Amino acid sequence: MKIAVIIVRVLMGLLFLFSSVSYFFNLIPVPPLEGNMKTFSEGLAASGYLMTLIKGTELICSLALISGFFVPLALVVLFPIIVNIFFVHLLLAPDGMPVAIFVLAGALFLAYAKRDHYKPLLTAK
Repeated sequence: MKIAVIIVRVLMGLLFLFSSVSYFFNLIPVPPLEGNMKTFSEGLAASGYLMTLIKGTELICSLALISGFFVPLALVVLFPIIVNIFFVHLLLAPDGMPVAIFVLAGALFLAYAKRDHYKPLLTAK
């Protein structure tokens, strides 16, 4: 299981690293969007800061995942982003579902593998 954790952690880290670096350096052209996905994307862009905040967070957390430092914290920070990625692809852009499923399943797998780190957070005092 230890090797599986390392593989999933590094793959997720590389995916988020590629995604954030691609955003900041415009490495991949954005495909034309339609319908509700276009409206959603325009709303994120109209905020003027939200996509930069999301991609900056992904960049920092991807480095944590790749390096193996602060992995439980990186997963906690990334989880709301991952849930949104999953639901955006589920409801607005189904063509991206395979990647969204991998990211969500990977995050849940890593959280399960690091469950001892989360016990203090889930203890009522």
